[in-house]
Amino acid sequence: MTVPPTTSHSKVVLVTGASSGIGEATARRLAASGHRVVLGARRTDRIRAVAEDIRAGGGAADHHELDVTSLESMRSFVREAHDRHGRVDVLVNNAGVMPLSTLDALKVDEWNRMIDVNIRGVLHGIAAVLPLMRDQGAGHIVNVASVSGHRVDPTAAVYSATKFAVRAISEGLRQESRDLRVTVVSPGFTRSELAEGISDTGVREAVQGQMGMAIPASAIGEAIDYAIGQPLEVDVNEIVIRPTVQG
Repeated sequence: MTVPPTTSHSKVVLVTGASSGIGEATARRLAASGHRVVLGARRTDRIRAVAEDIRAGGGAADHHELDVTSLESMRSFVREAHDRHGRVDVLVNNAGVMPLSTLDALKVDEWNRMIDVNIRGVLHGIAAVLPLMRDQGAGHIVNVASVSGHRVDPTAAVYSATKFAVRAISEGLRQESRDLRVTVVSPGFTRSELAEGISDTGVREAVQGQMGMAIPASAIGEAIDYAIGQPLEVDVNEIVIRPTVQG
């Protein structure tokens, strides 16, 4: 069955890394705006609970286990959503990790984890949805980067490199596309679980000490909702959103 294109006010939206933080807040916001959201993450118990809560509030939400480092897992996530709803209008590539450390700490496994999740995960998402969106003649990919994709600070060299890469990939995709919208959202200090993944105690405490200035994850969800909600001929390419007090 061919499902007609949804309007700018009602889309099928897939959100990766939706078990907490920006991903969860985005899914909740988009569902409240009338979109049908499909939550993906490794923590299936958590995304199930979030999806049930969204439905209890009158929203439309499904969930599916997802490991963005696996191309087959990403394809399965997209395929199930497409089979169920007939379309995939938007992919929010949100999943990410941020185990900050100085380079001389030689945390090579953490470097590789950031590359796998933050870069390969985004590419896997693009690879999984691009053919479907091309066939539909429309689609929207939202890639969550970071203000660290605009600047480099001590302890963030590798993390920044992955987020610079997200911006480069997004811009390349935008230039190659005439029927696909591409948005990069770069959050500043945002309340989330990212700092908990920092294994260096000193760095983790320093980051947590700055979280008093952090904005809620819902602020990022609202920015994504704004970009998605624009008329189909309007492509919001980049949004940088940070606390007013952040330097």
